[in-house]
Amino acid sequence: MEKNVINQIIIEQKKIFEKDIHIIQRKYTKNIISSPKIIVITGVRRCGKSTLLRQLSKKYNHLNYINFEDERFIDFTYRDFNILLEVFLSLHPKSKTFFFDEIQEIAGWEKFVRRLFTEGYKIYVTGSNATLLSSEIATSITGRNLKNELYPFSFKEYLSYCKFSTKDIYTTREKATLSKHLSEYLHYGGFPEIVQSKDFEELSQIYQDIIIKDLLVRQKIRDSKDFRELSLFLLSNVSKKISYNNLKELLEFSNTSKVKNYIDFLREAYIFFTINKYDTSMKKQIVNKKKVYAIDTGFVNAVSFQFSENKGWLLENAVFLELKRRNKEIYYFEDKKECDFIIKEGRKIIQTIQVADNLSNPKTRKREIEGLKLAMTRFNLDKGKIITYDTEEKIVEENKQMEVVPFWKWSLKEK
Repeated sequence: MEKNVINQIIIEQKKIFEKDIHIIQRKYTKNIISSPKIIVITGVRRCGKSTLLRQLSKKYNHLNYINFEDERFIDFTYRDFNILLEVFLSLHPKSKTFFFDEIQEIAGWEKFVRRLFTEGYKIYVTGSNATLLSSEIATSITGRNLKNELYPFSFKEYLSYCKFSTKDIYTTREKATLSKHLSEYLHYGGFPEIVQSKDFEELSQIYQDIIIKDLLVRQKIRDSKDFRELSLFLLSNVSKKISYNNLKELLEFSNTSKVKNYIDFLREAYIFFTINKYDTSMKKQIVNKKKVYAIDTGFVNAVSFQFSENKGWLLENAVFLELKRRNKEIYYFEDKKECDFIIKEGRKIIQTIQVADNLSNPKTRKREIEGLKLAMTRFNLDKGKIITYDTEEKIVEENKQMEVVPFWKWSLKEK
């Protein structure tokens, strides 16, 4: 690329990047700034990675910023990185900090970043694919990077946007407002732009952009019809168990490898997550059915084939996402009865969590309590949780203490 073109792009992008706009402060680990390592921020497209960079940029007097998704970089190759560096050094000779947004667009980026790192520069990179640090890339910067995954707004961040102050005790009216906010949060999801616009058409477009740009084009997927059908099926079945073989038969795919590969692509783009049934045998974990969750409950409502919202499934999906934000190792438990989530730390199961919209139905109440009790007994735990929409109570059975807690209370208070 021509040096003058790169120069112009950098100047234009920097002006936009430095605009003084109101942003919701995103949560990040304190060591991002102080760490001497390359900071890698990954997450689904449009979840706010660039906004987080803008937030972090306030910590520096001088910095270099570039977003590689700009269509003018279509002919940019790794051979142009030296020209890019020359332009940066001429524009900001005092800067020792680089912000590279959506850097996965350029093949060979990791070698350039490693060179800058060894020369003493502070580096932040973002990308919309979980394979940003795949095995072959990681070898170039092994031990030199600190990875941070960013998600759409948590419920706490959503409330911050709504200017609803969080505290320990709420009045009856405030609880009603909390319930209303939670209903909207589960309905529209947490993508920052959608939190503001509440526009399902815009949310559907974000989904289509991910499917087309991050998957069909980047992964060179030929059978787009099968791929789209699988994604829509998963969106319509969040919080449920799936198996590759059942999906192959149901969607009439030629083989299970195709199903597995497509789901892997969807996971890499952060549209879906899967968790295994807990088993001490790794082989059994692999072959048993998995549970599937979406990156955003809004996607489920805007795009899937669900004709009415199932609040229980959406709530379970929201609990899963909050556990992911907390970097928990998550499984589900099943042995005649089921527990939605068990949390593993090291070699031990430390927590059991059941999710239910409410416990007013006697059959539902019995099922949720019995499943939780069995998991608690199996893993020798005295305490467990049932997370609900707005129910709160204490249940003690057979010396097992089960705390029934509203989602809003759990998500705002626990770490």
